Amino acid sequence: MLWNAVIFGPAETPFEDGTFKLTLSFDESYPNKPPTVKFLSRMFHPNVYANGELCLDILQNRWSPTYDVAAILTSIQSLLHDPNPNSPANAEAAQLYRENMKEYVRRVKATVEESWLDPGEGLGDSSTSGEHVNGADASA
Repeated sequence: MLWNAVIFGPAETPFEDGTFKLTLSFDESYPNKPPTVKFLSRMFHPNVYANGELCLDILQNRWSPTYDVAAILTSIQSLLHDPNPNSPANAEAAQLYRENMKEYVRRVKATVEESWLDPGEGLGDSSTSGEHVNGADASA
């Protein structure tokens, strides 16, 4: 099962006002194993790989079947708010975050502006229902 979601950039961060599209892919092992979560929107973040996959502990070694979609999306928003440059998926973003915050913020704001223009291929099927969860929209 594939869900589409939108994460809004957290207030008072360089991601503020961004609308970032993701997919959550659930297979038959869910909830015993986490869904695969991937950003469709381009991201410049220490914990997001170039292909959009996330380096997020609850999606890897700290997964619990008690986590629901709201918990996953909330954790992703928290990661946008508080990156972990010590566990980088994007070494360049992590280095800028640690050593040149002004340039890091400039690069993030460029992705925020792109997020407004992102056509979101595969999103917006009018036959789907949407759910608003903790500042993030998820639709199945």
